[in-house]
Amino acid sequence: MSDPVFFVPSRRYTALEIANLTGAEFVDPSYAQTEISTIAPVGEGGDEALVFVEGKRNAGGLKALRAAILLCTPDVADLAPSGMAVLVTPRPQAAFAQIGRLLFPAAAMPEPMTGETGVSRLAHVEESVRLEDNVIVEAGAVIGANVAIGSGTIVAPNAVIGPSSQIGRNCYVGPSVTLQYALVGNGVIIHGGARIGQDGFGFVSGAFGPERMPQIGRVVIQDNVEIGANTTVDRGAMADTVIGENTKIDNLVQIAHNVRIGRGCVIAAHCGISGSVTVGDYVMMGGRVGLADHLTIGSGARLAAASGFMNDVPAGEVWGGLPARPMMEFMRDVAAIRKLSSRTKPKE
Repeated sequence: MSDPVFFVPSRRYTALEIANLTGAEFVDPSYAQTEISTIAPVGEGGDEALVFVEGKRNAGGLKALRAAILLCTPDVADLAPSGMAVLVTPRPQAAFAQIGRLLFPAAAMPEPMTGETGVSRLAHVEESVRLEDNVIVEAGAVIGANVAIGSGTIVAPNAVIGPSSQIGRNCYVGPSVTLQYALVGNGVIIHGGARIGQDGFGFVSGAFGPERMPQIGRVVIQDNVEIGANTTVDRGAMADTVIGENTKIDNLVQIAHNVRIGRGCVIAAHCGISGSVTVGDYVMMGGRVGLADHLTIGSGARLAAASGFMNDVPAGEVWGGLPARPMMEFMRDVAAIRKLSSRTKPKE
């Protein structure tokens, strides 16, 4: 539930405003002035809450629902209890998220932790740094020489930005982030503890063991990327490591040197992407996916959680397993093993 200690609503919204903002349609327009002040899951609700239900398989909680406004798909509108505004839309979760971002903007885009404006007197900012208007640099942050930061960007406490890095407008660099050898676009969110631009794991055999290969590439992060807490993105060896626009990366993900990730990808926690992998646009990776080096993952591919990949994946295909293979093939293998296992059980 929303705790007003942490998240205070920006204001109240009426059902009519929500309909106008999302394109949803009223079941009964007489509820147009019903107001909400919070959002909630359908299992909790509340007298001033906005909730959503997407499809009949998720409609089990509707009988006991207590809410002010319900966003739902047309197939469940008749199941809604009386006494609340019902707004019908083909994508209720997306509409719910849109209103949630307006109602709780601090939950959608992080705000300064210290409430400071401008550059804190407790930050270290080199004289050659170029800051556009409305940049906030909080206490303990360190910004190296020749860095450029665009308007509206927040650099949180104890973040470190290495020399000559560039960060666009309306970005957020979270607490204790380190960012170096990097070019960052607009609207990028980097959550606390992330490490961007450290050297990749590049070594060559020498007379006395592994010897370091110089890593002289950069990290290029395009517009509207989000990078989760404690995720690591290595800089390129001689080419760049690139993360395409609007890609969303979860916490605790490892992205190695020279990796190129396309646009609109979703990468869940604990994924490990080895060096020189190329990932197309709109790829989805479940948690704990592992990719061997130099693979190509085609655009639109979906990689099942906890799968290990040793081969390229064609565009648009669904793969899973260890080692990973097309999902139907993997499911047939699992079924065959189960069948074989049941045949070989000892008789009691």
